Amino acid sequence: MNKLVTTAEAEKNLAEPRVSESEAALPAWTERGAARPERRYGWLSLLRSFFIIDPLIWAYTIVLGTISLVVSLFDSDGRIQHKLATAWSWLIMKTIFSPVTVSGNAGALHRTTTSRPRVFAVTHASAMDIPILYVYLPFQFRIVFKSELLSYPFVGWHLKRSGQVCINQQNPTMSIGAIKSALKSLRKGMPLVIFPEGGRTQNGQIQPFLPGAFFLAIKAQADIVPIALIGTFDLLPMNTYHIKCQPLEMRVGDVISTDGLTVADTEDVSTRVKAAIEALHSGTLTPQN
Repeated sequence: MNKLVTTAEAEKNLAEPRVSESEAALPAWTERGAARPERRYGWLSLLRSFFIIDPLIWAYTIVLGTISLVVSLFDSDGRIQHKLATAWSWLIMKTIFSPVTVSGNAGALHRTTTSRPRVFAVTHASAMDIPILYVYLPFQFRIVFKSELLSYPFVGWHLKRSGQVCINQQNPTMSIGAIKSALKSLRKGMPLVIFPEGGRTQNGQIQPFLPGAFFLAIKAQADIVPIALIGTFDLLPMNTYHIKCQPLEMRVGDVISTDGLTVADTEDVSTRVKAAIEALHSGTLTPQN
């Protein structure tokens, strides 16, 4: 079972480089290094986060999480629960005043009705990544998450009751049933979101991908769509509740096919996807629409 997926979870000071007129004409997301001007957040930002933004997010979570638990009693396909999660995410995104720009191969987000299933491989730098995905992925999907999240009130309960895929990282054999169910849903066309790093980065850099992160994609012969979320680590890194409102970006890469591949190719697929995500994250790759 060492090939199974095990996934689901220091601010950076970035200086703005001098650029030539030709470089300035490039789209912002294609600039090498994706440098941004340094932004400072003082005590007013801290107070706004602690006394306004954070309490509102907890209120959204408690109210909509409770409704989701009740709905789960009769929502067999999880469609209503997904809409509730999207509403929860939309409220959060409006509250944190952090607009998201979708760039790159955005068409890959609208071609999920094809006969081939799709797996979306996403960077994971912040707790705000999931709300972004619910708002900007325009279809129902399932998320692979680690079992530790089940201990979170309301959020963990929703994940368990809404059909998301729970993986036990300490004992993957306990996740066989969830993996079989996810594989069945994926083959039927339900898109799957995975975080190949296995959890949130603690330094803002892309972490090594876990072994077997693309096991399900290969078994289902699914196309893989790499996605890099930019700015979410600066927005809300680990071990803090200080949300620093700022513009964000979702960069979507070209589709990577697993057609004809086997689990023996897992490492090669992981290497290809990681390279694509790193290029998206650094702004050195321009996807073809």
